[in-house]
Amino acid sequence: MSGVLSTVDSRTQLVGQNRLELLLFSLGGRQRFAINVFKVQEVMTLPHLTEIPDRHELVVGVTHLRGQTIPVIDLRRAIKMGTTVIDKDSTIIITEYNMTVQAFLVAGVERIVNMNWNEILPPPVGAGRGHYLTAISRMDDSIVEIIDVEKVLAEITPYDGEISDEWIDNELVERIKGKQILIADDSQVALNQVSGVLVKLGIDVVVTHNGLEAYQVLEAWKAEGKDIENDVLMLITDAEMPEMDGYMLTTEIRKDPVLKSMFIVLHTSLSGNFNKAMVEKVGCDGFLSKFQPEKLTKEVQRIIRKKLGIAEKEEVEDEE
Repeated sequence: MSGVLSTVDSRTQLVGQNRLELLLFSLGGRQRFAINVFKVQEVMTLPHLTEIPDRHELVVGVTHLRGQTIPVIDLRRAIKMGTTVIDKDSTIIITEYNMTVQAFLVAGVERIVNMNWNEILPPPVGAGRGHYLTAISRMDDSIVEIIDVEKVLAEITPYDGEISDEWIDNELVERIKGKQILIADDSQVALNQVSGVLVKLGIDVVVTHNGLEAYQVLEAWKAEGKDIENDVLMLITDAEMPEMDGYMLTTEIRKDPVLKSMFIVLHTSLSGNFNKAMVEKVGCDGFLSKFQPEKLTKEVQRIIRKKLGIAEKEEVEDEE
C-alpha cells in the first residue's frame, strides 16, 4: 500500500504527451474501476471513522488526517451498486477535486498503470452504469470503467449555477451576441454547468465531449472557410478526456497556423497549483477550477475583452 503512489511525482512529465496514469481499484466483485492519479493525494487502509449528524446518505463518516477533517464517501453506493461491505481490505482514496478534499471508500486498490489517452474511449451509449462513467478502457482482457467523480460530487453538493446581474458586463454582452464558444469536456455535468453560464451571456455554445472531437470541429470549420478568428471567441477545455486530453488539444492548436491565436481556457477539477504551471507549459490563456459560476463568468468576460482589444482601464473600472 505504501508504494502505490510512488510514481505520482513523475506525472508532470506526461503533460502534453497525451498520456495519463490511472489508479485501478475494486468496489467489490470482479469489475475494475479507475480514476486519474492526478486527482489522488493518498491511499490508505480504512481508518477509524467518526459519524456526523445529518450527513448525506453517501457519506459514511469523516476521518481526521494531518489537521483536516475529510468526508468519506461510499463510492459503490454513489454509483448505484449497493452499499460497500467493510472488511480488512477496505481502503480509502483521498482526492482533491475543485480545491476540496474528500475520500472515497473502495473495496481495495490494485495498482497504477500508465496509458495513452487514445486508449481511453467514451462509454457505450446506454451502458447501465455509464451514467456514472466518463470513459472506459480495456486492460488484461477486461474492461476498466473510469468513474465520473464530478457527477458523484455534484449529487452530494448540488451546484448553484445562478449568475448575479452584477457579474455581467451588459455592454460587452451586446457586442458578443451570437458569437460562439467551443467547449470540450467528457463530463455531461460539467458541460451542462458551463453551457448554462455561457448561454446567459448570450453566447452560442458548441459542445464536444473530448479533445479529438473538438479538434475535428475546428478542422471542419477551417475546411468550410469559417472565420474562426472573429466568430469563435475561445475554447474552454477540460484537462482529462478520452482520445485526446486538453493539454494535447492545446498543443495541436498552437502548432496550427490558422488556429494558433485562438484563446484557450483550461477548465478543470484537477489541482489548481499544478494546472497553473501546466497552463504556461502548453500555452493556455487562462485557468479555472470547475463549478465556480462567478469566476467562470468574470474570466470569460475578461478574456473576451482581451480578444476584442478593450482597454485594460475599462476592465479595472468594471471591477470597481
